Amino acid sequence: MTIVNIILILVVIAIAVYVVYYSIKKKQNAEVEKEVNVDDKTYTLEKMTEFVKKRLNEITKVNLYDIGLSEEELKRRKQKKYELKKALKGCTYGDVNDKKYVKELIYDLLQKEYGVTEENISKSIPFDIPSLLTPQDKFDILIYAYKVQFGYEALTELIKKYDLARLKYVEGETKPSYVITSDEIEQIYERENIVLSFSDKLGVVVQRIYQHYKGYSSIDEVRDMNIDGVSGGVSGLPESFLSQVAQIDGDYLDQIAEHKVPRACDSIWIFFQGKSIRLAFLSFGTEAELKRVCQNIYKYNNPGQLSDTNGYKINEMKDGSRVVVVRPSFSETWAFFVRKFDVKRSTLEQWFKGEPGCDESIELLKYLVKGARIISITGEQGCGKTTMLMGMIENIYETMNIRVQETAFELHLRKIYPTRNILTFRETETISGQEGLDVQKKTDGSVNIIGEVATDPVASWMIQAAQVASKFTLFTHHAKTFPDLVTALRNSMLRTGVFTNEKTAEEQVVQVLNFDIHLVKDFRGRRYIERVTECIPVEEKNEYTFDFRNEKTLEGKFEKFFDNATHYFTKITNKQLYTYRNIMEYHDGEYVITNKITDHNIQEMRLNMDDKDLAEFDKFVEDHWGTSKTTSTNTEEIKTVRRAGRPRKTKE
Repeated sequence: MTIVNIILILVVIAIAVYVVYYSIKKKQNAEVEKEVNVDDKTYTLEKMTEFVKKRLNEITKVNLYDIGLSEEELKRRKQKKYELKKALKGCTYGDVNDKKYVKELIYDLLQKEYGVTEENISKSIPFDIPSLLTPQDKFDILIYAYKVQFGYEALTELIKKYDLARLKYVEGETKPSYVITSDEIEQIYERENIVLSFSDKLGVVVQRIYQHYKGYSSIDEVRDMNIDGVSGGVSGLPESFLSQVAQIDGDYLDQIAEHKVPRACDSIWIFFQGKSIRLAFLSFGTEAELKRVCQNIYKYNNPGQLSDTNGYKINEMKDGSRVVVVRPSFSETWAFFVRKFDVKRSTLEQWFKGEPGCDESIELLKYLVKGARIISITGEQGCGKTTMLMGMIENIYETMNIRVQETAFELHLRKIYPTRNILTFRETETISGQEGLDVQKKTDGSVNIIGEVATDPVASWMIQAAQVASKFTLFTHHAKTFPDLVTALRNSMLRTGVFTNEKTAEEQVVQVLNFDIHLVKDFRGRRYIERVTECIPVEEKNEYTFDFRNEKTLEGKFEKFFDNATHYFTKITNKQLYTYRNIMEYHDGEYVITNKITDHNIQEMRLNMDDKDLAEFDKFVEDHWGTSKTTSTNTEEIKTVRRAGRPRKTKE
């Protein structure tokens, strides 16, 4: 046999092998394309997630110098590699732009490399068979469709359209609660009758893959929405409890296994317009997934390790959201709390929402700010204090420089007022709040704003700032009544060691505190101003005499002297340092202007207003309380004093 024959035989064999291989491969592909089975593992979310992880890992770790690229191509690929690494890191911090970049890359990988088509995409999520869709599938589709139309207001629009934020009874519960159920999502999905294109379907699949790879699991899209906050792990049975149940009640354990009793990993809540609403149709699936989210969601700016010895972390996310994460053994289960802060411009008009009597009330609040009064905004969490504060800030004269003291950057005033002179300070590990205040005093600030007076040191900063560091101060506090507010601030001054005498500390508080705006959130989540209260310091009067000097006998002198001494000690121990009264109240669904502002405050307010506001304020006072002769200082006198650069003292 010649060499030629041998070569010919080998060529024929090679061709035959190739034909057989090609035929088998073509048959396999034909079968894959033909059969659309939701049980098929080829195009499941799990398989596609594995592929995405592998490919992105390859892209970020490949050595570009070993693959013989041209200089131009090398430069392009290096830039792409850098951007991807940066985006993958930013995803963990909640950066929506980085999230968008990574999702677009996943979209291309699935379509161009993995071969996802219109024919096989239903193997991942059964889009064309509604009966096979889970409540989470339907919710993801609803949010995707609403997001196309409403952006990050998608969840808000969905809740409002179907009145989902109402009290309702659910099966097995004896009392109503705020909850969105699986049945509601099923009904809404049926009513919406959403028609998805292939691009839409792939977009939903990409989101599902992303949220289990780099995102925050089932809350990933929810967290991005313009809501007040989201939390997880705060209800349901902890994992540690299951073994105890197994020993006591096997039937109960079966109910848990059948998801009739929620576990901690089934716990997802949103904070929406003052209401905590449970999303009963969503779940993290496993304790491990809840743990993964907790371990990633607080990582922005590398705040340190969450460990058994350091069982909690308080941090912020890249968008300014505040995040708190806890873990066992500090807490009974892994849990997180994300509080979002709306940086949109807020107005008092938006807060009042056109309720009866709101026009006069809005005018009053504007005059308090324009009159440079020190104002506290009090109320429980979720009652709208920050929103009210933002509305008050809008009315500060633009000529005034604003300085903000916060424990974390939450107000983001410069995003709202980019052309105004605003600077925010916060406490760090190396710079105390007191040091920050000392620096702030030297930055030409006119108005001091403290986002939340929640600790003793912050209360101390507030009092000091109100005394010497600014023209006036605005702050929020959680006090329930006005006396509670005074007592809390006084006790903070004592605990921080600024004062040791209780009466002296209280006197300092009432001397700087002018007005308190108290907000209420009722049982149904409705928010309103319960009252606006004026603090009125009690003036010290000399009530002592020297009559003992006129007494002829020593006994008489001692008697008169001890009368003075007794009166003094009685006054010191029972001294009333302030009174208070409401100048506005909420009665029967209507805002009512009540008691007149004291003459002293009216006079000082007038000194701080421009000519236009001064005239309007005078008319407001006259319309509601009549003209007071004790504060009849005319406009020209006010202008003269203002030009002189010092307040004009008036007799009370």
